[in-house]
Amino acid sequence: MAIVRPFKGLRPPKDIAAKVAAFPYDVINSDEARELAKGNPQSFLHINKPEIDLDPKIDLYDQRVYDKAVENFKMFQQKGWLVRDAGECFYIYRQVMNGRAQTGLMCCCSAQDYWDGKIKRHEFTRKDKEEDRLKHVDMTNCNAGPVFLTYPARASINAMVDQITKNAPEVDFTSEDGIQHVLWVVKDAEWGKKVTAEFAQIPALYVADGHHRTQAAARVAKVRAEKNPKHTGNEEYNFFMSVIFPHNHLLIMDYNRAVHDLNGLSEAEFLKKVGEKFTVEKQEYKKPTAANTFGMYLKGTWYKLTAKPGSFDAKDPVKSLDVSIMQDNLLNPILGIGDPRTDKRIDFIGGIRGVKELERIVDNGKFVVAFAMFPTSIEQLMKIADSGEVMPPKSTWFEPKLRSGMVIHTLD
Repeated sequence: MAIVRPFKGLRPPKDIAAKVAAFPYDVINSDEARELAKGNPQSFLHINKPEIDLDPKIDLYDQRVYDKAVENFKMFQQKGWLVRDAGECFYIYRQVMNGRAQTGLMCCCSAQDYWDGKIKRHEFTRKDKEEDRLKHVDMTNCNAGPVFLTYPARASINAMVDQITKNAPEVDFTSEDGIQHVLWVVKDAEWGKKVTAEFAQIPALYVADGHHRTQAAARVAKVRAEKNPKHTGNEEYNFFMSVIFPHNHLLIMDYNRAVHDLNGLSEAEFLKKVGEKFTVEKQEYKKPTAANTFGMYLKGTWYKLTAKPGSFDAKDPVKSLDVSIMQDNLLNPILGIGDPRTDKRIDFIGGIRGVKELERIVDNGKFVVAFAMFPTSIEQLMKIADSGEVMPPKSTWFEPKLRSGMVIHTLD
């Protein structure tokens, strides 16, 4: 039984919503954030990437970065760039990319549900990134960006959402990357009770994107509960902001790999070793069109790699993932990349950048070889989460990304 509840959101007035809304903190680097926020003091990047207002030499995890986030968050409220809704609301958030829409319920979810396994994860978190988000949540006293959750689609919930989206939205704008963002504010308490009851019938929710945000929010809830002698479990800090989408609305793109060297092998030696576990065909092949096939770009040439039967356990939900096949049969044994989380010789490129980006970074000499992956499916994600397993790192790339600053949830 999944708990969802409304909250008194802090959000920008609709006439400046497009200026405030910004990319999530973890999909752009500091230099990109500085460029995007240039000339726009209302950009939410001043809160979720506050280092842009400090000397670039300052470490990202320096205390001054978090202090600046707190300062900017207070300033946004003082200037009226973020205004609190008078009562508790649910919100409907729709994004449209290339004519394709995903529409979800923005609400608060329970930290206890996460600890109890009712909100299921499919990735491990990195300690440094987790600590960073924990500190940001705790010091600003808010969830600056929503967690991206999903659930098996239900016609009854779709009908309730459709009931709202037939009305005029509160906010509707298209961001600089061509994605339309639409927000409805739902103040109807009866509708809220019904949608809460509908979600109570769902056994579990799944973290699609935002594992560090989820873990950090849940840890803050635990710490505050321990410090509060009058803790009841109903305090606002026990809940974190999420947008929950039906699974069939979501688009998972490929998450591609690039490696700096061939681990001391010549091109011929490398291709020979790859051929032990893969059928290797030289052709004008780029994006894979089926599972268990890969595009490989090496020295200006594209190859099609097809995993040979018996080279992986087809019955294992994790080992049969394309990212696992690539890791277990090529990246680790041939290129010597044992832990892709920490190895500096590998990088990961979101599918939104396309195969031309893979060609560019190999042709300019930054990398020697790149691999185009077939996207993981949402069904694979849920199956692995249900089994209690986790995916290899960088298995999924969701698009479009949820904008931060559309609505903010405070912990009091």
